[in-house]
Amino acid sequence: MVQKYQSPVRVYKYPFELVMAAYERRFPTCHLIPMFVASDVVSEETSEDGAVTKVERRCALDVDAPRLLKRIAGVDYVYFIQRNTLDRQERTLHIESHNETFSNRVIISETCCYSVHPENGEWTCFEQTASLDIKSFFGFESTVEKIAMKQYASSIKKGKEIIDFYLNELEDEGITHVDRWTPSGLPPPPSTARSNSPPLPPDFSLTSSSTPATFTSSLDPTAPTSTTTTSVHTSADAPTSPTVPTPPLPADARQDSSSTDGPSKELVALALPDDQAGTPDDKLDADYIKRYLGDLTPLQESCLIRLRKWLQETHKGKIPKDQHILRFLRARDFNMDKAREVLCQSLTWRKQHQVDYLLETWTSPQVLHDYYTGDWHHHDRDGRPLYVLRLGQMDTKGLVRALGEESLLRHVLSINEEGLRRCEENTKVFGRPISCWTCLVDLEGLNMRHLWRPGVKALLRIIEVVEANYPETLGRLLILRAPRVFPVLWTLVSPFIDENTRKKFLIYAGNDYQGPGGLLDYIDKDIIPDFLGGECMCEVPEGGLVPKSMYRTTEDMENEGVRLWTETIYQSASIFKGAPHELLIQIIDASSVITWDFDVCKGDVVFNIFHSKRAPQPARKEPPGPHGVPPPPGNNVQLIDKSWTLGQDYSRVESALTCKEGESVQGSHVTRWPGFYILQWRFHSMPACAATSLPRVDDVLASLQVSSHKCKVMYYTEVLGSEDFRGSMTSLESSHSGFSQLSAATTSSSQSQSSSMISR
Repeated sequence: MVQKYQSPVRVYKYPFELVMAAYERRFPTCHLIPMFVASDVVSEETSEDGAVTKVERRCALDVDAPRLLKRIAGVDYVYFIQRNTLDRQERTLHIESHNETFSNRVIISETCCYSVHPENGEWTCFEQTASLDIKSFFGFESTVEKIAMKQYASSIKKGKEIIDFYLNELEDEGITHVDRWTPSGLPPPPSTARSNSPPLPPDFSLTSSSTPATFTSSLDPTAPTSTTTTSVHTSADAPTSPTVPTPPLPADARQDSSSTDGPSKELVALALPDDQAGTPDDKLDADYIKRYLGDLTPLQESCLIRLRKWLQETHKGKIPKDQHILRFLRARDFNMDKAREVLCQSLTWRKQHQVDYLLETWTSPQVLHDYYTGDWHHHDRDGRPLYVLRLGQMDTKGLVRALGEESLLRHVLSINEEGLRRCEENTKVFGRPISCWTCLVDLEGLNMRHLWRPGVKALLRIIEVVEANYPETLGRLLILRAPRVFPVLWTLVSPFIDENTRKKFLIYAGNDYQGPGGLLDYIDKDIIPDFLGGECMCEVPEGGLVPKSMYRTTEDMENEGVRLWTETIYQSASIFKGAPHELLIQIIDASSVITWDFDVCKGDVVFNIFHSKRAPQPARKEPPGPHGVPPPPGNNVQLIDKSWTLGQDYSRVESALTCKEGESVQGSHVTRWPGFYILQWRFHSMPACAATSLPRVDDVLASLQVSSHKCKVMYYTEVLGSEDFRGSMTSLESSHSGFSQLSAATTSSSQSQSSSMISR
């Protein structure tokens, strides 16, 4: 596989001629380049007017490789051929180099260029590209590739340090200006600095020799020389160079240019509107990368520049910002091919759904303003935007029923788009790269209602979309006051979250977030929300139950593909007086979790859970009940035999739970034994009047109506394996739910860990 490298534009804030004078001092030897051994000039030629000099040189390098590898290869030194072309009139130096040793096994090539800054004639730019192709190397191809890339990465930084070292040395000697080259017989062009000091001897010459920062040549002090004389001036009487005019920057860009003496081309491009930025001529410079993107290794810089260039050349739509490209590279460990694939898919998705214009076009429905318990809240200690989500106080089922998946998804996408905008803003405010945000999730009040199956399904879809299109945007996730039910939710959600993202999760049970290593380590005391014991008012809505009057009809939801009531998810059952509906669940591994979610569509029911060591008989049908009630239809199943005795043949493992018409019930039961568990819904009979043994009039009238003896429920059940969270529930057992509105009824069994919840 061919390894490629593309450098950013490295800017020296010195004129081209002065940089060449510093470059000359690297030769013929340099104490800063210990790996350089020797070099020989193979050929040298200069044009008639003295403007162009071409030199070819053979260089020997002592590569830092294992001695065993050198003995196997049969060499002590590696030789390279280097061809340099210095054009004094155009003020450019082009360098081409390739390896001579093992050229039939390994191909190393590089091209470098020193040139004048396109917007400031007193600055010099340096760029380089390189490639490494190892065809075969005695079975050590992988080792050689690692050695080459490691040395190359270190040599890039070293090469710039060497130039800076000699520029400082020239300044210490009082040399601050070198006249530009002019054809013989013509006066020199006006210079930006004068010197009244005596000129250097006429035999002083500026060589055209150059060695780029390559696998080898960046540390190679060899360079061809030029016989063309260039005058050098000292700073004894030289006035300060006037500033070269540059295009004015917009206000938001001027405040960020303080770190440089003038705006680079990239900063000017950043200040332009989006439709004017991102042209193929834009190039990244090293100072911009460090200021706005962070510290990247040379190879990481190369991946960013190459992917950015590829997008400029091939992508027909809007080019994403550099920070966004870098996120996709980081998410794929800087594997350019993988990052390019997922980035292109994301760009297509953004275009199809007009995500780039979401912040301008999306208006949140009023129900989200009132009941979506999340909002932005200042920033954390690292300057990252802070998003607070009180998930435990949110009626997820009500929001899904009232809005549908699509509206919730678009709202979450708008939050992510706003997060990207805030990261850019904080980068300017804090003067350092900020590319991700922190999310604080308060789970106080989380219970089984949040495990409503369609709600979890909507959550998983949202996670999938966000993971695919907003990678590396979450810097840290603080999960506070995690209750017992959290491990069940985590079991369902965690497989859909990227491993790198999961490593950023910090989970606190109960009030652990108030202790050492807690919230204060990540958020300043002054901005801790009031509901967490802080003094800062947080504008996150209180939440609560979404009124059922705001629910959308089932038909509306199904039109959006949100099929909440189909039998693929839910089962329906009819319940008659004397004919309960029962569901059999076989448990093989103890400590498995049985979860349920059902709505009482008609009538009142009593919900029970039983355990039996033996399997019940096949389902049977009952004869017609009293008052001519027809036998139960096919969606009514009875499993417990009439001959069974409670406490002997089977046992109750949960207290009976009475559920009223219109209620939604979610719950879980952590099984203690293997065997057969029976979930039962039975008809709830009206109790007789306590003051008299005579039946009430209402009861008599109700008993005469057939419909009063029929109930209907729609339910969904699932069994979660114990291996997914064993130990997690007990570790979080001390945390309790505080959402009283959604915890109208909670039951616990002394024989098992369980919870059930009703919403009205």
